[in-house]
Amino acid sequence: MRNQGILESQVNQVFLSIGSNLGLKKRNIDKTKFLLEENSIKIIKISNIYETFSWPDKNKPKFYNIVIKIITRLEPSDLFSVIKNIEKRLGRKKTLINEPRTCDIDILDYNGKIYKMNVNKNKLVIPHPRLHKRNFVLFPLFEIEKNWKHPLKKTKIKDLLKKLDKSALYSIKQI
Repeated sequence: MRNQGILESQVNQVFLSIGSNLGLKKRNIDKTKFLLEENSIKIIKISNIYETFSWPDKNKPKFYNIVIKIITRLEPSDLFSVIKNIEKRLGRKKTLINEPRTCDIDILDYNGKIYKMNVNKNKLVIPHPRLHKRNFVLFPLFEIEKNWKHPLKKTKIKDLLKKLDKSALYSIKQI
């Protein structure tokens, strides 16, 4: 029994956001989940798919987004590297910011802690710096973890949802 406790303490609980607005969006999300699990990442909970307008240009293809709860033994920097490789494998190309993409994966929360580091010339900030303003993150996150609390702001997710602009409530649709 003692060894099991040690193993459990090495497991990290993480929330990821997955989005796609190019190609077969649902299939891209499914492939992303498969590739995560192929990399020793166990998916515990999955939200429904939510559709939102592209931002800042609503004329670009709409996004499909989900949030998943995972457990992994990977450290934040290693998880970030795995995520970037999956995005690349699914056809994501380095383009201008906010351009359409086949796959976008963000680390929202990692064990409820705060991280800021550089990983392979990329800046990794956890919790994701804009998650508290994003309806496409907050709604699916609330769906799978109603008692989640923002690690930095110390604010309950219910309160973050209440702070969203009213237009954010009307511009999201569960698929």
